[in-house]
Amino acid sequence: MSGGLSGMFDPDRVAVVGATDRADSVGRALMENLLADFDGEAVPVNPGRDRVLDRECYPDVGSVPDPVDVAVVVVPAAVAVDAVREAAEAGVESVVVITAGFGETGGEGAARERDLRAVADEYDLDLVGPNSIGVLSTPAGLNATFAPTMALPGDISFMSQSGAFITAVLSWAEERGLGFKDIVSLGNKTVLDEVDFVDHWGDDPDTSVVLGYLEDVSDGRAFIETARETTGNTPLVVVKSGWTDAGAQAASSHTGAIAGSERAYEAGMDQAGAIRVETVEELFDFAQVLSGQPLPDTDDVAVVTNAGGPGVMATDAIGASDLSLASFAESTRADLRAVLPDETGADNPLDLIGDATVDRFRDTLDTVLRDDGVGGAVVIACPTATFDYADLAAVIRECDAAHDKPLVTCLMGGERATAAARALDDDGIPNYFDPARAVRSLDALARYRAISEREYDAPAEFDVDRERAREVLESVERRENNRLGVEAMDLLDAYGIDTPRGEILTDPTDAEAVARRYDGPVVMKIVSPDILHKSDIGGVRVGVPNDEVYDTFETLVARAHNYQSDATVLGVQVQESVDIDAGVETIVGMNRDPQFGPLLLFGLGGIFVEILEDSSFRVAPVSEREARTMTEEIDSAPLLRGARGRDSTDVDAVVEAIQRLSQLVTDFPAIEELDINPLVALPDGAQAVDIRLTVNPTQL
Repeated sequence: MSGGLSGMFDPDRVAVVGATDRADSVGRALMENLLADFDGEAVPVNPGRDRVLDRECYPDVGSVPDPVDVAVVVVPAAVAVDAVREAAEAGVESVVVITAGFGETGGEGAARERDLRAVADEYDLDLVGPNSIGVLSTPAGLNATFAPTMALPGDISFMSQSGAFITAVLSWAEERGLGFKDIVSLGNKTVLDEVDFVDHWGDDPDTSVVLGYLEDVSDGRAFIETARETTGNTPLVVVKSGWTDAGAQAASSHTGAIAGSERAYEAGMDQAGAIRVETVEELFDFAQVLSGQPLPDTDDVAVVTNAGGPGVMATDAIGASDLSLASFAESTRADLRAVLPDETGADNPLDLIGDATVDRFRDTLDTVLRDDGVGGAVVIACPTATFDYADLAAVIRECDAAHDKPLVTCLMGGERATAAARALDDDGIPNYFDPARAVRSLDALARYRAISEREYDAPAEFDVDRERAREVLESVERRENNRLGVEAMDLLDAYGIDTPRGEILTDPTDAEAVARRYDGPVVMKIVSPDILHKSDIGGVRVGVPNDEVYDTFETLVARAHNYQSDATVLGVQVQESVDIDAGVETIVGMNRDPQFGPLLLFGLGGIFVEILEDSSFRVAPVSEREARTMTEEIDSAPLLRGARGRDSTDVDAVVEAIQRLSQLVTDFPAIEELDINPLVALPDGAQAVDIRLTVNPTQL
């Protein structure tokens, strides 16, 4: 890329390659949109036209007498790549390819897209698309799209992988009076993607909120790192389609079975500091409140209403969120009792009852907003004969201006309420018909405050034996499949993850000799790459005394062959016993997501891992702070800290094991799935008792 996207959004001259005055054509729509509002010059380019819409038309971009800043390409797919090359040779640095018929069509289109990328790389182009509806920027009056509507001016910047979604949003936002600064239709993201625009808008002082409609993320790691820089100062709100597990790939590990692509997206968005929403309505609700209201100092809110029912609805919504009803200071209660009728209480939510006047709303709202324990307020009003909505809107605007605290409203009614809401919009005070939407918007402010205050630490870099680890992984090249089990325990040792002593034996007599070296009974496990779940076939025996080792060896081998006659049996592992009763069985695992890379899992382990699914997820690599948070946010976290009279476990050792695994799977992209199950958290340390992983030899 040329390094900076300002020229794309604030050009002096835009060439439309494929411009035409033919009715109902994209080339004409683009020219008409540019001619309508653009502060600069719109130049038609088409070798088959002398003039387009009464403008001189040039045969190619190189023939335009003055420098062109942006070329918008709308010629047929077969000649689009050549058109981009011609524009680049003429010195154009920013290109928007509207034309479809590239990677989204497969086959020939995919080859064409590779050629387009090669041209962009050769000339260091900032290229949007292909298969895009274009770009738009209101400060410059730039509408280089074929959408039927120009955006209203504002401070929200929006990117979308769906062009149709943009056209629908523009019409809808116009009705709501919602404005934008920049809008980009990402298209196929051949060159520029969501990371580039998050980075650009994060440095843009005129963008207060970044919105995204995404169907995938091109580079999850880059997205996380870039978004973290942006979200410290600028909120990022994202809605993603395709979030169900229906498209998740089948996996052979516990982690893979639990961690579908949605889990990775959810973890990645959280680590990026993005606010994830489920609906388009929430996307723009949150954008409006984040753009117009200050962040709360606390998560405690007040509800002021003249209607009991909607007040209860708001209270329920607060209970379902991370917010809390504020407890008023005694001085606040005294002031409220002085301004409210005797039949109303001074408790939150404040029901001003049905005869509330505008003055009662003003006095109450002003009083609660002065309370240091109140972070923000929801004002709910149903129409009555005792006040006028226009007057109430004026009072709310006064209180909003007097107090640096977020304020949202729920004016429920017809046209009078709608007119009042428009007046509130002028001061950035959002209005919602549904109390729950109002509360969720306040919650979004609180969520973003927490995001903006986050501290990010660099992942630790442990001293490990990478060459020893590589040798273990390369052993799959000598096998019929790409799975490794307990025979790969050396992999964990190489990365400093503690394991019990153990050996894999092929002879029962040798197994007896090894067992005698360990104190007390041993654990014995069948070792076979063809048997993934050893416990399911009775392939694991715990607490085997020395005099039973020989017979147990033969029994385990027989069970393996009875289960699968052609199974490859590498032997039986004899392992030193770990006092599981003295600790807690956990699982640490990884599944490699195609978008975000290594997705770590931590949770309650043992045989119930897939049943209980008590798990926490992060995209690797993780810092010590992130690894510790993983141990704290599972439901069974109290077990690690000594619930019900049990000894507390060595959580620090578990946290370190998570970090070391994070480094392992980051260092070796060849590891596709990995389970340590169980990792036994003990009062003194943590031991990895079993391992299973899948390796992609082509990545070694």
